Amino acid sequence: MEWIYIIEFKIGNHIIGENHPCYIIAEMSANHGGSIDSALKIVEKAKESGADCLKIQTYTADTLTINSDEKFFKIKKGTWKGRNLYELYKEAYTPWEWHEDIGNKAESLGLDFLSTAYDSSSVDFLESLGVKAYKIASYELVDIPLIKYIASKGKPIFLSTGLATLEEINDAVHAIKSKNNNNFCLLKCSSSYPAKPEELNLLTIKDLKKRFKVPIGFSDHSMNSISAITAIGLGIDVIEKHFCLNRNIKTPDSSFSLDPAEFEKMVKQIRIAEKSLGKITYNISDRESESQIFRKSIFVVEDINKGDYFSKDNIRVIRPSNGLAPKYYNDVLGKKASKDIKRGIPLTRDMIG
Repeated sequence: MEWIYIIEFKIGNHIIGENHPCYIIAEMSANHGGSIDSALKIVEKAKESGADCLKIQTYTADTLTINSDEKFFKIKKGTWKGRNLYELYKEAYTPWEWHEDIGNKAESLGLDFLSTAYDSSSVDFLESLGVKAYKIASYELVDIPLIKYIASKGKPIFLSTGLATLEEINDAVHAIKSKNNNNFCLLKCSSSYPAKPEELNLLTIKDLKKRFKVPIGFSDHSMNSISAITAIGLGIDVIEKHFCLNRNIKTPDSSFSLDPAEFEKMVKQIRIAEKSLGKITYNISDRESESQIFRKSIFVVEDINKGDYFSKDNIRVIRPSNGLAPKYYNDVLGKKASKDIKRGIPLTRDMIG
């Protein structure tokens, strides 16, 4: 199969790809804490904090796993150590009857709305709501039948790559393209919660761009904004960050989520970083040119009479830049002055005999 490479695609009014502003996704996940009022408040705060998109997750405990006390269903390490999978997902899920209200709220505020689908039933449900795009979580990257089903809907896809080997990423990409869907973004991700800086390996972003030639993003589970800013410098097109109202409101995801003030600070820093990257240029900006006067040049530092020789005693390379460029200093030494020159006068070519 011949692959078509898409370097950008569109969701709503946003273009995702190189040479466009980083697309910033606020991930609600379980941070609503079981309250629709909190969910809608998160939407409002995400908009105020500068997000471009509000994302939720579409599953139930029964669509993700089964209710079993067998040892296989107990979490042994990490943030959710000791929890039973079914009970965790039952607590964390976003009721499907809330989805339409959350989506309408987001779009009324000018936010894009999308969700992570975890099985075919959640895809069908999201299709009934008319979602514009899908997220595929890191844990689902190996669910090739699900990926193909999502890809068949023809919507843009954000695919997280946490836990994945290069071979598994290739398999998932091939699954998307097998359905003639070329509008997708790979998200570099570390599937630990919260992620430590040494686990992020952000340099992989550059390799993903080179290998797959599609938009690349960063699903960031670290508890800082430094990692996101660093990723901007590596050329990412998307940032996804978990968002909560307040980490004191304990939810399964609150310990690795940013509150509104932290998220807003991150967004502002991202926008500053984007401006700072600019473009490849060796031209001098208008404002920068104002500082050229503070460069050095050759000045007369002792009174010189016509016919005197220029020497290290009577000319020096100093600021400001009104005289000859410093590169001519050694050429001038030993030559005669063509006129009388006062101390403090910039040396010019007509003064040299």
